[in-house]
Amino acid sequence: MSFAANAHEFWISPEKHQIATSDEIVAALRVGQDFAGNSQAYLPQGFKRFDYAFGGMISPVDGRLGDRPALRMDAPGDGLVVLIHATNGLILTWDEFARFEAFVEHKDAMWALEAHKARGLSEEGVREVYSRYAKSLIGVGSSRGSDVVSGMITEIVALENPYTDDMSNGIDVRLLYQGEPRRNEQIEVYEQPDGGDVTVFTVRTNGDGVATVPVKAGARYMLDAVVLREPSAQLVSQRSVVWESLWANLTFGVPAN
Repeated sequence: MSFAANAHEFWISPEKHQIATSDEIVAALRVGQDFAGNSQAYLPQGFKRFDYAFGGMISPVDGRLGDRPALRMDAPGDGLVVLIHATNGLILTWDEFARFEAFVEHKDAMWALEAHKARGLSEEGVREVYSRYAKSLIGVGSSRGSDVVSGMITEIVALENPYTDDMSNGIDVRLLYQGEPRRNEQIEVYEQPDGGDVTVFTVRTNGDGVATVPVKAGARYMLDAVVLREPSAQLVSQRSVVWESLWANLTFGVPAN
């Protein structure tokens, strides 16, 4: 599998980020780049969880096998709905070590190259297991409410509501890993104005794991952050891998006015 293929993002892509209480929430699970990607079917064997949070409760998404887009449900009420999805682990093999090097550089994990050497690992056929942890914010009616800490192993939590709060100074988000803040870490930001081209930039978290993302009215956003770690002994034994990556993703829109 090529570097480009592995660099693909996985995200929850709603048809609309804000809807009326009488509308359906319709969202695809996509794999691709720059907000363009293939829609994945609703296949329970491929994910650990697929939930939505609303009104202080977290409930499973009631999908049908093979549905594409994967999510279609009546709005549960007035307020902020948080979609939550965690995939199972998939394996890839880096046939060219230069592509693995490019990946870790892109994801700001250059330390892994020295660690790879220190662990005495081969540069041939580097095997990695990766899993995705995606969320999306949907405003229903008034859109009032707050993002939630879902309990996934890694996630991005919006500390402000993009549909109701003042976004003139950007939106604050917190990056978590195992429930703790990830400090001084990179978050990649994909920005697409309505009908415009995608711009990509990065921000960094502070000592509290918080980063401020500058946003524009009428644009949609995808945030992405990757944890690269040594796999557990169990993963090494079961899946013959030498690295594990955990991808956190968050999508939301900013109202035009």
